[in-house]
Amino acid sequence: MEVTFQSVHFKADQKLIDFCEKRVGKLGLFFEGVIASEVILKLEKDEDHENKVAEIKLSVPLNEYLFAKKQAKSFEEAVDLAVDALRKQLDKYKMKVKSK
Repeated sequence: MEVTFQSVHFKADQKLIDFCEKRVGKLGLFFEGVIASEVILKLEKDEDHENKVAEIKLSVPLNEYLFAKKQAKSFEEAVDLAVDALRKQLDKYKMKVKSK
């Protein structure tokens, strides 16, 4: 699975990029049909402590996309939350594909 990465309003270090690629890459274990993924990390300008946002978009067969956006205190936590949400979506998508 191809993973593209983008950071908005900050420069992501290699450790964070590697973490994201590892976590998102594990989604391929739940469904082999994942074609590609796009990870966007944003640093919101809010004064709130939970100003780190992770958006992940998965490209799956039949020209469909699965998407999750989560906000947390750290990018790692936001990525974990988004990956968990996508894992649930992949389970539902798998059932939908099997029923066809």
